[in-house]
Amino acid sequence: MRIAGVDIGGTSIKLGFFNSAGKMYDNIEYDTNSHKGGNYILQNLIDKIEQFEQVDAIGVSTAGQVDRKNGMIVQESANIPQTSGLPIKGILENHFNVPVNVENDVNAAALGENYFGAGRDYNDFLFLAYGTGIGGAIVDNSELYYGRNGYAGEFGHMITHGNGLPCKCGLKGCYETYASTTALLREAQKLDSDITNGRIIFKKFYENDNQIKEVIDNWVEEIVIGLTSIIHIFNPTTIVIGGGIMEQEVLIHMISKKVNEMVLESFAGVNIVKASLGNKAGMLGAVSLHV
Repeated sequence: MRIAGVDIGGTSIKLGFFNSAGKMYDNIEYDTNSHKGGNYILQNLIDKIEQFEQVDAIGVSTAGQVDRKNGMIVQESANIPQTSGLPIKGILENHFNVPVNVENDVNAAALGENYFGAGRDYNDFLFLAYGTGIGGAIVDNSELYYGRNGYAGEFGHMITHGNGLPCKCGLKGCYETYASTTALLREAQKLDSDITNGRIIFKKFYENDNQIKEVIDNWVEEIVIGLTSIIHIFNPTTIVIGGGIMEQEVLIHMISKKVNEMVLESFAGVNIVKASLGNKAGMLGAVSLHV
């Protein structure tokens, strides 16, 4: 079975072709050009898929709140405007005449880790992705837990600071406002406006820049505050952590140590595991929708 796995992000779209075991045969990555709107994004995707061999199924991971049954975006992400109501499943199925499934991007990344990555050894785990914001997913008995309307796992919008900083969602004091990569960059730029990404931050960290070390320590504390609440609610054995910034092994060690110091003793011993699929997680999660 040849499955197209699509990961639609605000900056780029990743398209890969896989078998049902997750082996990738071909892949490309190209600019989303999200400002051109949802119809353009889908037509461009169709053109790209047609450049390759015929597929038997298509799985799509996309930012935004997703109606999985109908395969459409219910509420667009701020990073991909003009996509609310976009019927991804209907358009792609009508064009290619193959089954199409659609999933939210963070849920898809969790499914990718569940089937093919760091979550394979665990029936139950929580997944958090730290990036521009913070996304989350709950894996229970190797399946996603969706909640009442299908949106469970919005860990990024837990309130960790009452009447705190405003969040893009309209609330104040959200977890992602303090613990996302965006939040780390905001604090680092107070020291040096030339710091434009996480790579520069950690270059300074490894060069023993004490001010940057303090910024990272404070940021890790914010991460741990949220994780402590999550652990006390779910009592998990394992938390899988993803996002480009978490490729820094030192972070996993720092977070794990602080988490198990902060949680109540009866909740200690949680495994904090780094996600293993990197930027293929969304594509592989989309593939898993047909496995």
